[in-house]
Amino acid sequence: MIDHSAQRQFDWGLLLLVLFIGIVGVIVLYSAAASEFDSVQRMLFAKQIIWLGIGLALMVVSLLFNYKSLDGWAMLIYCLNIALLIGVLFWGKEAGGSRRWLPLGPVAIQPSELMKITITIALARYYAKHVSVEGLTPRTLFMPMVLVMIPFALIVGQPDLGTAMLILLIAASMTIFVKIEKRTSFALIGIFVTLVPFVWAFFLKSYQRQRILTFLNPDRDPLGAGYHIIQSKIAIGSGMIFGKGFMKGTQNALAFLPEQHTDFILSVLAEEWGFVGTGVLLLLYLLLIIWGISIAYQCRDAFGIILAVGISAMMFWQVFINVGMVMGLMPVVGVPLPLISYGGSSVVTFMLGVGILINISIKRLGI
Repeated sequence: MIDHSAQRQFDWGLLLLVLFIGIVGVIVLYSAAASEFDSVQRMLFAKQIIWLGIGLALMVVSLLFNYKSLDGWAMLIYCLNIALLIGVLFWGKEAGGSRRWLPLGPVAIQPSELMKITITIALARYYAKHVSVEGLTPRTLFMPMVLVMIPFALIVGQPDLGTAMLILLIAASMTIFVKIEKRTSFALIGIFVTLVPFVWAFFLKSYQRQRILTFLNPDRDPLGAGYHIIQSKIAIGSGMIFGKGFMKGTQNALAFLPEQHTDFILSVLAEEWGFVGTGVLLLLYLLLIIWGISIAYQCRDAFGIILAVGISAMMFWQVFINVGMVMGLMPVVGVPLPLISYGGSSVVTFMLGVGILINISIKRLGI
């Protein structure tokens, strides 16, 4: 049922903050794409504006309904997203050695990106009904593990280890927030430590192991697996305090920096805007995450609290992994920087998350 209360109360500060980050993203993307020799690449910033518009429209649509109705829709949304992930395996579009995109008419969507919001909604629904003072037990943790491992396995099979790990981190953050029984926590840690060598030997593909080894020592293969990290560090370091200026980055202009419009776009920003510009962007992200946690703190029902925490965790981990990746502090796993990196599905997912946060912010006041 459509709820018109959003017209009477609105979190304009959160919206303006997100729009400002989006504008910064379009500006940086213009510079990153303008250096590409392919004319199609040079138009990426225009496509990004269109995706921002679509994301904004979907965000407005998400405000027409009470977020509490997502409780009833959670499993339907989950099943539809799983169906899309299965569809990728059969009809997905392959690019760069991965099959992650599902063609739908003139556009292609990335269901793994949408799963970040989907799993947050599904877990919030479950945990809101099973939260207790003692914490979650092995019995109550079984269903969340099933809900998480199904999309995790499908996404890893694409392969997209970065998004799969991001889903695990979101789920882990929500689970820890809800609280786990102490004995269960120790048991889970023991299982995790035991499984690590088996995952390394039998689960990870050779190129994924290579990325981890390269993270530990980028110079072991400077023209191969370590090239991304080395060039990214050069770009970041050359920006120094105030940067070289808009569209004046040499690493960017000469196309030395791989994936400069997607996963490594922060390196472009750091080279052109320096430490100050990068620091301002990270402060904006920090403010956004704190804003989300504040909404959760002031919410009045368990579902809304856990949902807001999950969306805030999604924002935090995506920024944390991307920044660590481009600085060589984490392995290269292909996680975009929210609203800065090019990518339609990523933009739409993030804007939907913001829309849900604003929805919770409105309803938390009892309107």
